Parts: sequence; C-alpha cells; structure tokens
Amino acid sequence: MEGTMNHTGIISHIEIYVSNLERTRLFWERLLVQDLGYKVYQEWRSGVSYILDKTYIVFVQSSKVDPKYDRTKTGLNHLAFMVTTNKQVDEIRSQLLAAKYKELYADRYPHAGGSDSYALYFEDPDRIKVEVVSDE
Repeated sequence: MEGTMNHTGIISHIEIYVSNLERTRLFWERLLVQDLGYKVYQEWRSGVSYILDKTYIVFVQSSKVDPKYDRTKTGLNHLAFMVTTNKQVDEIRSQLLAAKYKELYADRYPHAGGSDSYALYFEDPDRIKVEVVSDE
C-alpha cells in the first residue's frame, strides 16, 4: 500500500503501576503534556494514559506498593524521550528543578550520557529514571 506507514515494531503502549497516582500525574503531565506534546488519552478512577501519535503510556494506581520500585534490580531501568534541540532539554531541566523534582547526575549535566550526548536525567515520584535527550 503506497503512502501507508508501516507501524510494525513500534511500541503500542507501556503500562506502569505507581504508588501514588496523584503525584505521578503531576510529574508526568508536566513532562509529557507540557513539554513533549502528548495528550491525555484515557482517564479512569485508578489510572490515566497519555498518547503521542500511535504510542501511549499508562499509569495505574497499584494496591501493592511494597516492595518499593528499584531500577537497579531486574526490570525497567528508565524511559528515554527525544527532543529536537539542546535548548528544549535546558528548558525542561529548569521547569523540573523549579518544581523540586530530583535531578540525577547533575554534576555531569548535560553530558552524563557521554561527551556526544546532550541529556537530562530525573526521577519520577516512584524513582523511575527519566531521560530527555536532544537530537541536535
């Protein structure tokens, strides 16, 4: 089919269980909706999802919050999001710092990922590492 994009292999969605949906929404709506162009996709009493193109991310309130998440154990380590410019990374950093979220590797910003990388690392309320990396 000419003109039809092949979505084979593209991530459809990611679902993450969280300890406090309200705190999670504050963090992720700031990043996903305000900075990265996602839109609220679905909302229900115990969850919310955000969509960009064909990919969506779901956050669900967990009833089992112990043991706490630890990204250094088996499982998810981090989520990384691409932006177009270094300036966007800097602006997102300023906003997240002003909101008092925990920056990771601040002493090596913006090259914590290496000298060829311009990236920002933060923790969400459950301490999931979030990376924002420039494509510039």
